[in-house]
Amino acid sequence: MQINTFVRNVTFRTPSGDTILFNDKGDPPAQFDVMKLSLLPDGRVAKEKVGSFHVLSDGTKLLHINSSADLWGPYYKEMPQSLCNEPCAPGYRKAKIEGKPSCCYDCAKCADGEMSNTTDALSCFRCSEYEKSNKQRTGCVPKEINYLSYTDTLGASLTSIALVLFITTSVVLGIFVRYWETPIVRANNQNLSFLLLISLMLCFLCTLLFIGRPTQICCLLRQVTFGIVFTISVSSVLAKTLTVIIAFNATKPGSKLKKYVGTQLAIVLVTVCCLGEIVISAVWLASNPPFPKADTLSDPDYIILLCNEGSGFFFFCIIGYIGTLALLSFIAAFLAKDFPDRFNEAKNITFSMLGFCSVWGAFVPAYLSSKGSRMVAVEIFAILSSSAGLLACIFVPKCYIIFFRPE
Repeated sequence: MQINTFVRNVTFRTPSGDTILFNDKGDPPAQFDVMKLSLLPDGRVAKEKVGSFHVLSDGTKLLHINSSADLWGPYYKEMPQSLCNEPCAPGYRKAKIEGKPSCCYDCAKCADGEMSNTTDALSCFRCSEYEKSNKQRTGCVPKEINYLSYTDTLGASLTSIALVLFITTSVVLGIFVRYWETPIVRANNQNLSFLLLISLMLCFLCTLLFIGRPTQICCLLRQVTFGIVFTISVSSVLAKTLTVIIAFNATKPGSKLKKYVGTQLAIVLVTVCCLGEIVISAVWLASNPPFPKADTLSDPDYIILLCNEGSGFFFFCIIGYIGTLALLSFIAAFLAKDFPDRFNEAKNITFSMLGFCSVWGAFVPAYLSSKGSRMVAVEIFAILSSSAGLLACIFVPKCYIIFFRPE
């Protein structure tokens, strides 16, 4: 303690040239050797100097490590981490471990639609609604655009089926024109058969409005066109059925139905039914018309282009209106199927309406449970299958009689 009082604030130079400085408390400058301790197999501890640390007289602190020294061998190949784990790479975020210090954490991969491009990111950033995260979750890339295209396998298949059925219906129409005056064609009102065939051709063609990139004009036209041409088809079938019933009952003595036999009643019925459909469509387009829409939520990897129907109520009003006409046709045809007429087609209409109602009955749950281009494909399939059912059940037997059982 006595010596300490004499060395306070003392500075002197050693014979080796080093300057020694004692501070106001008599403490010498800090100077330490950096040692490496290794535990030998026999239990002894080997010491090796690998550097030094000292403070100069002006307060500068110097740390020197011998570059040639093996700092971590033979037990370590590289500098040990001072953390509990490696830093989180880009594409991951820190996830706290309950009960552990803040320096200990898990690395959680960013969720789909999120990304991080820095090391040890605290959180991930969400991509915009028109983008998705890449596989590494280190960046955002544009989503692919998806819709029912003519180049897709599904779109091309439906297009081919529609064209084949259109051509088939055209051939049947040509056959009926060729054999216009035969009894089988003239039976049950040949004009209604002609109108029904043309409307079926339009039904097959209207499915092409559902395929391809949705546009404003296509969204406005496709449901309305489908509703009107289908109403013409089903109301023609209903008129043909009523023609059978009226013709059979008009033959009874004293029947007042004789004045309704002919084409006038059928034309009036088809016109009235079509006017009802046109009114529903007009109100729909005037109040809440369909429009093209980009759906970014249904599929995280795609932007689905589709037509928003605007009002689901009016869409199902059209379906319900057509279904009501089909149900009336089925009931009327079922009641008339046993009438004793050689050319009575009520039985064929019964089967066609049964298939028609079955298809559209299954359509509603299938349509509501589908999304994106699959929803469009479900409606196209319903249109094609129900129209093909009408064509097959009503006109194939007539063609068979024309060619194989001519009168």
